[in-house]
Amino acid sequence: MSIVRDLFTDHTLRTVALGAATLGIVAGALGSFAVLRRQSLLGDATSHAALPGIALAFLVSGSKAPLTLVLGAAVAGWIGTLLVMAVVRTTRVKYDSALGIVLSVFFGVGLVLLTIIQKRADAAQAGLDRFLFGQAASLLERDLITMAALGGIALAATVLLWKEFKLLTFDPDFGASLGFAVRRLDVLLTALLVIAIVVGLQTVGVVLMSAMVVAPGAAARQWTDRLGVMVVLAAAFGALAGVSGALVSSEASRMPTGPTIVLAAGVVVIVSLFLAPRRGLVWRWLADYRNRRRLGAGVALVDLYRLAEQHDTLRHAHEEAAIAATAGARVRHGLEELAERGWAERVDGDAWALTPAGRAEAERRLGGTG
Repeated sequence: MSIVRDLFTDHTLRTVALGAATLGIVAGALGSFAVLRRQSLLGDATSHAALPGIALAFLVSGSKAPLTLVLGAAVAGWIGTLLVMAVVRTTRVKYDSALGIVLSVFFGVGLVLLTIIQKRADAAQAGLDRFLFGQAASLLERDLITMAALGGIALAATVLLWKEFKLLTFDPDFGASLGFAVRRLDVLLTALLVIAIVVGLQTVGVVLMSAMVVAPGAAARQWTDRLGVMVVLAAAFGALAGVSGALVSSEASRMPTGPTIVLAAGVVVIVSLFLAPRRGLVWRWLADYRNRRRLGAGVALVDLYRLAEQHDTLRHAHEEAAIAATAGARVRHGLEELAERGWAERVDGDAWALTPAGRAEAERRLGGTG
């Protein structure tokens, strides 16, 4: 309980947690569209492409104000994203190859610019290294205001253009046939995703930001088939990962906040992959088990009826081994299923016999022949 109390009483922890939650909400909501459009790696390319923009913004302005650096990151990330789209549209280079090219070139340029900055007299005051690997613990109220303002703009635009973005995500060709400017919508949605990415650069850094774009959306996809529910769930999962990562890192010595937030997002994904209804591995295993048991029960029911037909009464009991000879090795589960349904009963140890209800069900399945 002390960690929860610190969340409300510790000013620094509260600021970091709010910043991480803001990052999770914006990245989760916008990242859902990237996941559904199979553009998950676009977040990786955009975050890496933002690095030279941060460095150039500092070189040109000489200011390390969050808004200035974030605007530089947004412009560079947007240009990098447009280059990816242009390369794919105008050449034979595949999408993944274009992403790799833009990511590596822009990131390389960014590292060169950072090296140049380090040789300047004011390099120590630049603070640009926090954008490389993230430094959530250094978040200030002004950073939080900038993140909330940019994130709010991105989310508001998403709500206003919800119908258009939904159509773009699932059936862009149909949208084009209705007269929608699909290419412009694509550019706008990508620009909003760039905003979501630059919002989190100071928190988790260029290297790890792509995980915050992909993980909440991938986790939410396991729980629902509806876009609206998925976006809300992704935002909630992102906020959960952000706050829990901030809290855990505050309790552990020398544990960086950014990587801890990403690890928390990874835990959310793993839990979703295993426990989500219908898509979760555990639920799928249980469904497969029930289906196998139901199928085995049907086979055992018919075989019991066929065996009983060879005797004077359909109530004649048969050893489990005799039933297994025709029904298969998994007959025990099938017979137990029949017993639960009241269609068969155990007689004298390992012998089984049909009940009147079981006999009626077998005759129904066999079309009344017997």
